[in-house]
Amino acid sequence: MLSVEDWAEIRRLHRAEGMAIKAICRRLEVSRNTVRKALASHEPPRYQRAVKGSIVDAVEPQIRVLLAEFPDMPTTVIMERVGWTRGKTVFADRVQQLRPLFRRPDPSQRTDYLPGELAQCDLWFPPADVPLGFGQVGRPPVLVMVCGYSRWLSAVMIPSRQSPDLLAGHWTLISGWGRVPKALVWDNESAVGQWRAGRPQLTETMNAFRGTLGVKVIQCRPADPEAKGLVERANGYLETSFLPGRRFGSAHDFNAQLTNWLARANNRQHRVLGCRPVDRWDADRAAMLALPPVAPAVGWRQATRLPRDHYVRLDANDYSVHPSVVGRRVEVTADCDQVQVSCDGRLVAQHERCWAGHQTITDPVHRQAAADLRAAAQHTPVPAVNAQVECRALSDYDRMFGLDEVAA
Repeated sequence: MLSVEDWAEIRRLHRAEGMAIKAICRRLEVSRNTVRKALASHEPPRYQRAVKGSIVDAVEPQIRVLLAEFPDMPTTVIMERVGWTRGKTVFADRVQQLRPLFRRPDPSQRTDYLPGELAQCDLWFPPADVPLGFGQVGRPPVLVMVCGYSRWLSAVMIPSRQSPDLLAGHWTLISGWGRVPKALVWDNESAVGQWRAGRPQLTETMNAFRGTLGVKVIQCRPADPEAKGLVERANGYLETSFLPGRRFGSAHDFNAQLTNWLARANNRQHRVLGCRPVDRWDADRAAMLALPPVAPAVGWRQATRLPRDHYVRLDANDYSVHPSVVGRRVEVTADCDQVQVSCDGRLVAQHERCWAGHQTITDPVHRQAAADLRAAAQHTPVPAVNAQVECRALSDYDRMFGLDEVAA
């Protein structure tokens, strides 16, 4: 067989030196046919093993007939139908080659987004233990948002996946942008909505949120992760590029490190775009909607009557309230950072939000005020009651129960 080196030299001598075929034969000591083949071949010679037959060739027509009618028929069933008793591996390899010929192609479509069109949203649960306080560690969710046109990536850790915390995280990111996309893409997160009877149905709180912003919320169909592939890839990017080698002192430390990393991530070259997300960010923001004049109602909001122990419960934790409003109606509001309690428009409690669970958070001022009120109540004299009580005659009771007649 002619070597690649001889093939290259034959072509060089003929094309560059202008040597005749006979002269090339004398110099390289090869036959004329070899020289003619080398000059006619535009690719270097390579060894190819002769194709041999397979034991599956005899039953391939039967396999094709079965796959034409049932493209998804399991290989073991096909073996049984054709009466195959030989090796399974060689048969399965042939079925694997033939099956795509009978399946209908299902190619994916690459989607292009217009500036300001939408942002894909998802919850990422980082596999890292984050200290939550009171000796507890956990893995709170991270709200991730990716703009379709610019691929701008934003994320923030939130205390829970419940609706108040989820919408509070949404507003934190959107208000940081200063603009809002025309649509938000979500999967079937319970705090967002779900599919019922083949139709998407948003929760009441999500409808109120999107109504205030004036945007659309698109719910993906169940088991369709490709519908929000941008944010799914962003989750993987966070897990492989942000998380490795990091330690976190608290959830606030996690968010601080994440914010610093995102500033660098949005300045890196994006392979699909061929540019950096920051290069498209201004055009993307310019096409978004302006923020509403009134901020949406997000976070925790509840009203209750303050009990004697002057504590209110919020997300599995109890927070103290000034005891001067015991028995009165109070309003509790909270976001991811603070818990506030007000009564008739007056602030009566303010605490830092506790991300740990089943804790009692007490303000020393409230504890001292409760002790003072209890001491004042104990030293309050009880007024004496001088009441004249009539003593009834016993004969009246005998007459009432008919005992006087029996005695007579």
